[in-house]
Amino acid sequence: MATVSLRLGDLVWGKLGRYPPWPGKIVNPPKDLKKPRGKKCFFVKFFGTEDHAWIKVEQLKPYHPHKEEMIKINKGKRFQQAVDAVEEFLKKAKSKDQSSHSEEKNRRNSSEERSKQNSGDEKRKAGLSEGKVRKNMGEGKKRVTSASAERGSKSPLKRAQEQSPRKRGRPPKDEKDLTIPESSTVKGMVAGTMAGFKWQPSVSEPVKDGDPHFHHFLLSQTEKPAVCYQAITKKLKVCEEETGSTSIQAADSTAVNGSITPTDKKIGFLGLGLMGSGIVSNLLKMGHTVTVWNRTAEKCDLFIQEGARLGRTPAEVVSTCDITFACVSDPKAAKDLVLGPSGVLQGIRPGKCYVDMSTVDADTVTELAQVIVSRGGRFLEAPVSGNQQLSNDGMLVILAAGDRGLYEDCSSCFQAMGKTSFFLGEVGNAAKMMLIVNMVQGSFMATIAEGLTLAQVTGQSQQTLLDILNQGQLASIFLDQKCQNILQGNFKPDFYLKYIQKDLRLAIALGDSVNHPTPMAAAANEVYKRAKALDQSDNDMSAVYRAYIH
Repeated sequence: MATVSLRLGDLVWGKLGRYPPWPGKIVNPPKDLKKPRGKKCFFVKFFGTEDHAWIKVEQLKPYHPHKEEMIKINKGKRFQQAVDAVEEFLKKAKSKDQSSHSEEKNRRNSSEERSKQNSGDEKRKAGLSEGKVRKNMGEGKKRVTSASAERGSKSPLKRAQEQSPRKRGRPPKDEKDLTIPESSTVKGMVAGTMAGFKWQPSVSEPVKDGDPHFHHFLLSQTEKPAVCYQAITKKLKVCEEETGSTSIQAADSTAVNGSITPTDKKIGFLGLGLMGSGIVSNLLKMGHTVTVWNRTAEKCDLFIQEGARLGRTPAEVVSTCDITFACVSDPKAAKDLVLGPSGVLQGIRPGKCYVDMSTVDADTVTELAQVIVSRGGRFLEAPVSGNQQLSNDGMLVILAAGDRGLYEDCSSCFQAMGKTSFFLGEVGNAAKMMLIVNMVQGSFMATIAEGLTLAQVTGQSQQTLLDILNQGQLASIFLDQKCQNILQGNFKPDFYLKYIQKDLRLAIALGDSVNHPTPMAAAANEVYKRAKALDQSDNDMSAVYRAYIH
């Protein structure tokens, strides 16, 4: 992109790494987020996303002159939503600008009328003064003449300012919204919605964001005492908690100097399913060198086009890469990948690193860790909480355990694929925690389906039930999305039903291993098994609804 003349408040198209040009606005950065050294750049907040970044000036274009060009080359749904957000922002800004101009015009007219009235009063007072001058000579004459001259030398505005108790330099109460626009791109923009947007570095006060399009995970954490702004400029934000766990809160691609600094290590990735595909895509976008393998080789083609390298076998990927990630469906697949023909174990040599992101039981992951370490390798388990959409957006939650040094070596990768990662200690802890999380999620989904069907059979509106839930304490994106799936009859998989049933089964076994009752999970598991019997395995978990209506 060509260099352009820009200023604070301008709407722009910003190009960040491998991402397409995206609409944003030049704003002031947080106080503690220092400007990168070197080339001139601006701090940009992007519409329709949670991203912000320092963008080099040569990677910026003015919004309006290049709008049509950008819309032609970008057709994605999220891109269109971002453009719609800009247009809505412009519409609101224009409306407020017109309102401000109208108020200012009325105020000027009122001021002019007051000035005319004051001028008439002055003339009358001057006439009276002249009469007094004629009648009173000497000191009286001098006093009146002097006072009249003083009054005549001051304008009505100046006198009004002197009479007002308001401190000099502060606008009157009814003029606070009249601010001078900073931007040459959009008149009145700063006086619009974003004028109220202020960065609050203090953890004692919440961040007040005047624009609903602008929100960022790291910045939202200022409400929490465990987080400080200084950590934003570091690769990792590490917070020790009472539980002994550690979290890397990486959020998005813009935490460090406008972009993630990718590791110089060669990354391998095995398994390009619903979750793996999104993870690999984000690793590539953030500049990592990635070699991929999948049991169905055709799934690799898209990523090869995006710059990935192709590995012929898991063993080859591990032997040629420094850190290899894997994300497969279940314990059997995880074991076969490591122990099978041309498997991971055959490529392990001293120093090679293996990170298993599959959701499996603690016994399986412990067995895999032992065989990897026995060959001199390093092992980390890192199952992820989320779904396909969160994977595509790079907003997964990563639960890790095992080799702490390897966890830190994976920091740029975790930042690319997730919004937060937790280090939970020894191998097996992450598997247990992941199963508990999915047990809660699966049970909740079954309860949602049960409630919707009960509403239907008792003659109640399912939509009204959803509206009520969305206004209460249970309101969440998960609740709304899954209910919408059911109401629309759209069960396209975002999280396979067969996998949530597998996780429930493993969570129940975990409870059995420590003699802990899990009756709610057991009941939910039976409903999912019923749904599987109705051929719903490859549909979204929300298809458990069909187990109640058949």
